Amino acid sequence: MKPIWKPSQARISNSLLTSFRQSLESRWQIDLPDYKRLHKFSIKEPEKFWMSVWDFCGIIADTKGNRVLDTPTSGDQMLRTEFFPEAKLNFARNLLRRQDDKDAIIFQREDREHQRISYGELYDNVARLAAAFRTFGLKPGDRVAAYLPNIPEAIVGVLATASIGAVWSACSQDFGVQGVLDRFHQIKPKILLAADGYTYNGKTQGRLNHLAQILKGLPSVDHLVLIPHINTAPSTANLRNVIDWTDLITQHSSSSLQFESLDFNHPLYILYSSGTTGPPKCLVHSAGGTLLQHLKEHQLHCDIKSGDRVFYFTTLGWMMWNWLVTALASEATIILYEGSPFYLRGKILFD
Repeated sequence: MKPIWKPSQARISNSLLTSFRQSLESRWQIDLPDYKRLHKFSIKEPEKFWMSVWDFCGIIADTKGNRVLDTPTSGDQMLRTEFFPEAKLNFARNLLRRQDDKDAIIFQREDREHQRISYGELYDNVARLAAAFRTFGLKPGDRVAAYLPNIPEAIVGVLATASIGAVWSACSQDFGVQGVLDRFHQIKPKILLAADGYTYNGKTQGRLNHLAQILKGLPSVDHLVLIPHINTAPSTANLRNVIDWTDLITQHSSSSLQFESLDFNHPLYILYSSGTTGPPKCLVHSAGGTLLQHLKEHQLHCDIKSGDRVFYFTTLGWMMWNWLVTALASEATIILYEGSPFYLRGKILFD
């Protein structure tokens, strides 16, 4: 079969994958003339390969350690092998490495609401929200749940959560009440972030009634942070322990953002199986594993470089949202779109 597209030789030569391959040849004194040999090396020499990925992608850590893999001598080696068992790092610190006035996030809603957030502004808002979370008593290992559309506040929320070492889990707002409870009741979140609704195909969908029912099924929630998204002053009459997002952000200082130093295998995300064979099952993803794998995919598979723009049409209910977020670690600009992909067909969204 004839390929639809092939990169030019110049593009191949200037790719991050080529740079990585050449760095391996120099570092380990080996010959890797093509992708097939590179792939074989990654399988045959996993310690050298992953150590090299760590260094090439510039992972920020308090401690890397000397050991790359701890593999048991018996039992299920795949499930029980630990990567970088001596490492200490923070996921959010790696995504917030840049703090200048360049775009970190470009947000577009189908009704043409448009927003740009710089790396500096993102850092500032994450610092404020993390400070608020600490006043709530949030600590490493606690769970923060999100019931949100694909908006910038979700990015601030996940990074504030990760900076403390708490665990993030999300559902998109097209989920019904029972679908949300089937997932969140298993993890007993301490904080719930939610918007008052979302937009899709020219219509707004209010979610305050859904939210009231969700709260009744989640007695573990001590604080509901409500984001006014479709209304400037949504009613909170049927909601408990609620605080407005804007009030929360403005009440706290951004002077210092603390990044907890955590094990490589410290939990970062709780995602879920589809629920087609029973209740959705929790899938825990580690901070170090997520960071390392995403950086490999972004830089080596997708050739994402500093200053690039990355867009993936997704909601918070799909793991590709988590994948998109990590592009910040490559100093790329992430593009968020809320609404129907066909609503603005043929119209320019942003330049």
